[in-house]
Amino acid sequence: MSRSAANELIPAAALPPAFRPARLAANPHVQTIAGKYARRSPQLPVTRERWDTPDGDFLDIDLVSPRDDAAPWCVILHGLEGHSERPYVRCAAAALRRRGFGVAALNFRSCSGEPNRKARAYHSGETDDLRFVVRYLSDRLGGAPLGALGISLGGNVLLKYLAEEGDGSPVHAAVAMSVPYDLQAGSDLLERSRIGRIYTHYFLRSLLSKVEDKTHLLAEEVDLERVRAAKTLREFDDALTAPLHGFRDAADYYARSSSGPLLTEIRVPTLLLHAQDDPFLPFEAVPTEAMRRNPAIHPILTRRGGHVGFLRGSLRNPGLWAEEASARFLDVVLAAP
Repeated sequence: MSRSAANELIPAAALPPAFRPARLAANPHVQTIAGKYARRSPQLPVTRERWDTPDGDFLDIDLVSPRDDAAPWCVILHGLEGHSERPYVRCAAAALRRRGFGVAALNFRSCSGEPNRKARAYHSGETDDLRFVVRYLSDRLGGAPLGALGISLGGNVLLKYLAEEGDGSPVHAAVAMSVPYDLQAGSDLLERSRIGRIYTHYFLRSLLSKVEDKTHLLAEEVDLERVRAAKTLREFDDALTAPLHGFRDAADYYARSSSGPLLTEIRVPTLLLHAQDDPFLPFEAVPTEAMRRNPAIHPILTRRGGHVGFLRGSLRNPGLWAEEASARFLDVVLAAP
């Protein structure tokens, strides 16, 4: 399919206006950190359901029902050590609900506030749980259009899933924001700088806390002392993520789980939102050529925005460009023939 055919998949009306960072927030770390603390969670009519997985575990899903039974739905996937109650998830859900969507916000295993039943957890390339959720939700919807929004790690999972599903994807349109397309390059970048090590410490503290909650399940699966000694995400992935989920080591996990090499296999209209100054991935590792070759994909690569930042207006009362862009894209594409 030629690039000119993209207009048939992605109408111009689906694309957002240009992003301009909030005043005093051009710096990528300001955008990233303010993106976490400046967002305010809206009040939504959320119902939590627990869905038992085929392997005897469970997933907790936060559902926001639409006002119209025939309305489209969207599955939202959070980032590393996030959950469905994080402001960036709730703000995205609110933007979708304003356009009439129902929302199913997935909590990855161990991320809903309660340890899961199995030793395994979640990781950047684990798509079976998303596949289960999409099928379960599709059966309940009875043919209503289905979109998906993946944020950071959740975006990597979503893109890998879409590539695996190909032409048979039950998801009809997708948005992926601030994706770590190359997990090796992202890990290298976080290890090179002081601010990267601060971000790493934040994630490791949460990850290691969950390890302590599941020592009775993990003791025979991994070397717990080696896991506890991890000072970088690579060391953690080498000691726990890789052996627990069937990878040879961290390098094998990164190579087999990165979504970048798979972008040409995606067949549904997909919007990619990514800032060139994202501090979690060097821009040269963003697969721009693969994006260009696939007419189903429309990348928007902003100069500023940080990682899951994209705050405009002012930091005191920020506008949420990415959430509105995501909802607009899914609304227009799913409504198109």
